[in-house]
Amino acid sequence: MTTVLLVRHGLTATTGHVLTGWTPGIPLDDRGQAQAAALAARLAPLPLAAIVSSPLERCQQTAAAIAATRDGQPVLTEDRVGECRYGDWTGKPLKKLAADPLWRVVQAHPSAVTFPGPDGESMPDMQHRAVAAIRDWNARLGQDATYLVCSHGDVIKAIVADSLGLHLDQSQRIQADPCSLTVIRYTPMRPFLIRMNDRGGGVEDLMPRADGHGRGAAVAGRAQSDAAVGGGTGGADQAGPPGSGGPSANDTQHADGENRQPDLVTPSSPSAPSGRQQSAVTRG
Repeated sequence: MTTVLLVRHGLTATTGHVLTGWTPGIPLDDRGQAQAAALAARLAPLPLAAIVSSPLERCQQTAAAIAATRDGQPVLTEDRVGECRYGDWTGKPLKKLAADPLWRVVQAHPSAVTFPGPDGESMPDMQHRAVAAIRDWNARLGQDATYLVCSHGDVIKAIVADSLGLHLDQSQRIQADPCSLTVIRYTPMRPFLIRMNDRGGGVEDLMPRADGHGRGAAVAGRAQSDAAVGGGTGGADQAGPPGSGGPSANDTQHADGENRQPDLVTPSSPSAPSGRQQSAVTRG
């Protein structure tokens, strides 16, 4: 099984306020740099066959922070996981775009959206080239590889929707916060979504198996592409029995080391625009 870690870039000064798209010169701010450093430390024990990134600066910086903990491992640029090309919407405040009639189509029917202007891309085309990039890297790196792709919110949501067999219109039900971790394992039969929008916790369940058989081995007599009927152990056989220090089914271990219930987006959260109801927006 090939394991793909999808990482959204960290916060920038414009995140949640302006649709930056492919605008050059948008770096991580201090918050984003701290997020990238924390994620890099959390992922440090996990071997990565490759670190792949969108060409945009905010992704390159996030990926570089992760690579910096890995003895000079290079960051490989992949244009196909770059941001959706928003055309004439690029650089405009989200509050202004929310008044555009196209906004409601983006929310409810993204598969029908082509962004205006000569450089505007359709959302299905964005999904197609991003998923094709993932499939190509899977083939290039092999079935036993674990690798990381640093990309953007809408792109990650489109890849996740594909992995779940969902229509693109359902992608707006998926969340991808800044510097979040989403993990998909690709088997010969189907992908499995292992984590989504994870902003804290360890990487024990992503490590190669200690018994030497690898993650691709059949489990309890079933093929590697079979779903775990009855729900499975959730990796408890690798993370240790209850009381051994592994996370419980209801807890998420956050970067500060504290186990607590997964947090919800609140008005004070940096990724939640203030003064209006949270909606599934194109946030770069």
